[in-house]
Amino acid sequence: MNTRFAQILSALLHPLAMPTIIFAVLFYIAPESIHNLELFNGTSRVGMMSLKLGLLLLIFLQTFVLPVFSIYALYRFKIISDLKMETLSDRRVPYLVTVAIYTFVAVFFTFKLHQFPEVSLILTSIAFSISAVAFISLYWKISAHAVGISGTVGALMGIAIKFGTVALFYPVLIAIVVAGFLMSARLYLNAHTPAQILAGTILGITVSLSVVMFFI
Repeated sequence: MNTRFAQILSALLHPLAMPTIIFAVLFYIAPESIHNLELFNGTSRVGMMSLKLGLLLLIFLQTFVLPVFSIYALYRFKIISDLKMETLSDRRVPYLVTVAIYTFVAVFFTFKLHQFPEVSLILTSIAFSISAVAFISLYWKISAHAVGISGTVGALMGIAIKFGTVALFYPVLIAIVVAGFLMSARLYLNAHTPAQILAGTILGITVSLSVVMFFI
């Protein structure tokens, strides 16, 4: 692995991109795992888009674009010194802002789009994971990348097991392999220690897998 590849992998698989990836896989590979999705997708549209695409775009805007814009604003106003947020001091405020955004998104889906309870529960689990990362980051630099990718693995694996969704076998396998490469990349870049990667992995997979298995 070289530095350039590790940097590209870290950027493409940023923790904020994980919700969009999770729901893209579920919506288009295992839509039966989302209650009412196919029913409403056949009868409702969002402008010129299908309901699935509209929901995915909404999730992308709320969980990726809005937090990224907020973090960039913090950088422009010199509240943080580096967009890479490699130090604890640079991570604290952006994480708290991200927690607020993700909590709002989870509440929005829970009460405004309650036709899709699986979506709101998965988003709630993600918000909880980010809250845990934000709290831990007050004292210690846990790997958010590890939390994000392992949470993705846990969510997809949990749904595949609980619903017997054979179509998710290869996505789960690919996610596990990609997680290995991503964690190796973070170690290669000296962004985290093995302990920080391990802690992030345990946190991400425990929260997502538990929510899917016990609440969905």
